[in-house]
Amino acid sequence: MKIRINNEEKDLRAVWFEDGMVKLIDQRKLPHKIDIFEAGNYEEVAYAIKDMVVRGAPAIGITAAYGMAQAWLQKQDIQKVYETLKNTRPTAHDLFYALNLMKKSIENGEDAVKVAESYANDIISRCERIGDHGEKLIKDGFRILTHCNAGALAVGDWGTATAPIRKAHRNGKKIFVWVDETRPRLQGARLTAWEMLQEGIDHAIIADNAAGHFMQRGEVDMVIVGADRIARNGDVANKIGTYEKAVLAKENGIPFYVAAPVSTFDFSIESGADIPIEERSENEVLFCRECRIAPEGSAARNPAFDVTPARYITGIITEMGIFKPEEIKNVKF
Repeated sequence: MKIRINNEEKDLRAVWFEDGMVKLIDQRKLPHKIDIFEAGNYEEVAYAIKDMVVRGAPAIGITAAYGMAQAWLQKQDIQKVYETLKNTRPTAHDLFYALNLMKKSIENGEDAVKVAESYANDIISRCERIGDHGEKLIKDGFRILTHCNAGALAVGDWGTATAPIRKAHRNGKKIFVWVDETRPRLQGARLTAWEMLQEGIDHAIIADNAAGHFMQRGEVDMVIVGADRIARNGDVANKIGTYEKAVLAKENGIPFYVAAPVSTFDFSIESGADIPIEERSENEVLFCRECRIAPEGSAARNPAFDVTPARYITGIITEMGIFKPEEIKNVKF
């Protein structure tokens, strides 16, 4: 991911391992400041995941893999580290996929650092292939709506939902991106818009509740979102508000695609009804950063994700190709 720091272009990943430290672009500080958060032990890695220094299912998985490798180097109790990291966030499947892979490799006597690096490189490569497949769906002149941040920051590089967009742009297609602000943490307004600027892609930020307006006016040609967990029947858990966008797209005859690597598939879960939904602090709704926007005495609910039923999904874009939701149960990986 190429970003500009003090007018100098640098190539950085969202998370990497260097000199025994897990290093991450602190996504809480973007877009106004680029800070590197350094986690020196598994407790700091757990904090980075839980407090959303890092977010996005694939990037969380990569961070957890590096956290396990770091703990292996430090001769920590691997089972304790595994349990600590597993309990940071409940919804994104990549976290558990990465932790199980790392635990098994350590038990088999493999070099955990090499396994973690291989895992990170593999996930990023898979997401680039998502871009190759998804780019074919994007026609010149398309106006694309996306929700939350399923970009390079959520993966390490390329992104999931943004990979086809970036490929289309680099292949010379004229495209425009509608960026949902994505309340309450504003991952779209803060992060996706920042990534579009870095890439030079034409875009506009819209309030979450403006998407239907632009769909109804014929100003959206397709929707691409990411995923945190995909059940066996094709139901998809993603950032809160995704379900609404899928229903609106269906109502307006707009293709609705989900982009995710197969590490996001959880075939142990039959449907979206069984996906655990994280509920975060009400303060994320009652406050915008440090500013309280609700009256004193009001309570709030803050589910971080919702489930989009398979019937609203046109296709799921993976590194192995594009599948209809009912086809994914046959995918071998």
